Amino acid sequence: MSRRPDGKLTHELFADEKNPQDECGVFGVWAPGEEVAKLTFYGLYALQHRGQESAGIATSDGERIFVYKDMGLVSQVFTENDLATLTGTLAVGHCRYSTTGSSNWANAQPTLRATTHGTLALAHNGNLTNTGDLAEYLTKIGAHSEAGFNATTDTEIMTALIAAQEGKNFESSALAVLPMLKGAFSLVFMDEHTLYAARDRNGVRPLVIGKLDHGWVVASETAALDIVGAAFVREMEPGEFIAIDENGLRSQRWAEADPKGCIFEYVYLARPDTSIAGRNVHATRVAVGERLALEHPVEADLVIPVPESGTPAAVGYARASGIPYGAGLVKNSYVGRTFIQPSQTIRQLGIRLKLNPLREVIEGKRIVVVDDSIVRGNTQRALIRMLREAGALEIHVRISSPPVKWPCYYGIDFASRAELVAAGLEVDEIRRSIGADSLGYVSLEGLIEATTIAADKLCSACFTGSYPIDIPADLSAGKNLLEIVNRHE
Repeated sequence: MSRRPDGKLTHELFADEKNPQDECGVFGVWAPGEEVAKLTFYGLYALQHRGQESAGIATSDGERIFVYKDMGLVSQVFTENDLATLTGTLAVGHCRYSTTGSSNWANAQPTLRATTHGTLALAHNGNLTNTGDLAEYLTKIGAHSEAGFNATTDTEIMTALIAAQEGKNFESSALAVLPMLKGAFSLVFMDEHTLYAARDRNGVRPLVIGKLDHGWVVASETAALDIVGAAFVREMEPGEFIAIDENGLRSQRWAEADPKGCIFEYVYLARPDTSIAGRNVHATRVAVGERLALEHPVEADLVIPVPESGTPAAVGYARASGIPYGAGLVKNSYVGRTFIQPSQTIRQLGIRLKLNPLREVIEGKRIVVVDDSIVRGNTQRALIRMLREAGALEIHVRISSPPVKWPCYYGIDFASRAELVAAGLEVDEIRRSIGADSLGYVSLEGLIEATTIAADKLCSACFTGSYPIDIPADLSAGKNLLEIVNRHE
C-alpha cells in the first residue's frame, strides 16, 4: 500500500544556506509477536535528523510485503491507522535526504520489486560512485526496461540488480551484487521471511546491530536502538553481510574491511547521544571544542553556541578557556519544512524564525560564537549582523571542523565546490566576508585526535580533497545523474 502526495513539493525555508545533510536513516527489525511497524516508526523518529524529505516502512506477514511511504517527516507520513495496516514479523524503514535522484514520491524508500524468489524491499544510506555504469549494465542485460523505472536513485539500481540475479535465493543474489557496488552504502532489506543488512567495505556510513528480548534490530545509529529498547550488540563490520530469521543471526564477509568512516558524522551528522566506533559523539564534540580553545584563544566575556549543533563544542571551548558559557541564542524548534516557498525578502530575514538573540545576555559583551561548520557563509553573515544589532561589542567565531573545501560523493549533500566559501577564500577573507572580529577553525589533526580513531581509518575528503574511494572523472550531473540519463534514452 502507498499514498501519493497531493502534488505539492516541500521547500526548505532559507535554502540560501543549509547545513550539510546526510542522505538517509535506515532501520530494520525482526521480532515475531511485536508491533514491528510501530518499532520501525519510533526507530525512524530517532533517525529523523538524517533525512526529512520522505519516510517509508515495509512489513511482511510471511506471505505478503506491505509498503507505506510518502513525502514529509516521519510524524507527518504515518498515522495510527496507517501503522495498524502494516502487520507482520519483520520490517524495514527509511527516512530520506536526497543525494541521488530528486526529492519526489517515486524516489521515496523502501524500494519494492518482485523477483523469482519473492518480493524485495530495500532501504539505503550512502551514495554509490558507479551508478551510471550500473544503470548501463542493467540496460545491457534488459533489466532496466523490464523494471519500468519510475525512480532515479542508486537505491533503485541496487534493488533491480539483486532482482536480476539468477541465484538460488535472495542471499546468494545479494552476495553476487555487493562486489559490483562502489562507493558508500549501508543497506537494510528484506523478503517475506528474512531481514538482511550489508555495509560497504570501507564502512563510510554507520550501521549497528541491537538485540530485543525476542528479536533483532539493525539501524543507522545507536540512538535508534535506545528508543526501541534494544541492547547494543556491535557495529556491523565494513564488508559484512548478515541475515536474520527464525534461526537467529548469521554473518559472512563479502569483502575485506578497509575502514574509512566519515569524520563528518562526529562533526554534525550523527545525534550527540549516538556512539560510533566505540566513541560517544557528544564527548567527541566537547573534546573538539577544548582543542579549539587551545588552538584559537581569545579574550572574551562569554561563549555561546549556535544551537543545537554548536552546543557540545561550545561547552568544551568554555571549559578549556575559562570563559563563562551562556545561551545567547534562542532556537525555535518548530521551524522546518513548509509548503510555502519564501520570497527573497522573507528568505533574507528568515534566520530570525530559526534563531533570535537574547539581548540581555550579549549586550555590551565580547562573545565567542561556536558553530559546527561554514558552508556558504550566509547563515554566519546574517547571524553576526543580528548579534551586532543586539549589542555585542566583539564577535569571535570558532568552528569545530576544518574549512570545508571539497564536495562529498559518499552520501552528504554539500554545496558544489564553487559554492563552498572556503574553496575560494582564505580564512581571513572568510572572516571579512561574514563580518566577524576573528575566525578560527579547529585543525584537522585536532579533530582527528578528538575522535580517538586513527587518521588512516577515517574519510576526511571534504577537508582535504583526498578521496579514499575512486570517483568518476565527470560528476557534473550530481544527484540528478539518472534523470539526465533517462531523458536521453
